[in-house]
Amino acid sequence: MPIRIASLTHKLKKNGAKLHLAMTRRIEAQGADRPASALEQELLEERRQLKEARAQRQAQARLPKAKAALPAREPKPAKAPKAPKAAKDPKPAKEGKAATAHKPSRADKAAQKAAALDAARRATKKSAKT
Repeated sequence: MPIRIASLTHKLKKNGAKLHLAMTRRIEAQGADRPASALEQELLEERRQLKEARAQRQAQARLPKAKAALPAREPKPAKAPKAPKAAKDPKPAKEGKAATAHKPSRADKAAQKAAALDAARRATKKSAKT
């Protein structure tokens, strides 16, 4: 089947313009009550064929398209089972860290500072001369 490139819309449009021109000429020259001329008959027949061809193409376009078959996949070969690893020697238990000093909290620091200020206030003042 050949690949169709152009649509029939443009051919129908040109045919319609020619048919209209032929009908207008006949009506102006002979009157509207006269039968269609041979040129008009030929253009009407061509228009009917173009419309049939368009309908046929549209019907064919609605049909499902044939799809290419997917290539068969080959499964990967199974991996060889691994040999079991030798058991590791257990690590010796770690000695715990020495107990760390308690970190003073904010309230403890404030209490220490207040005590130091109080002690400094109560201390005997040295004079500059001594």
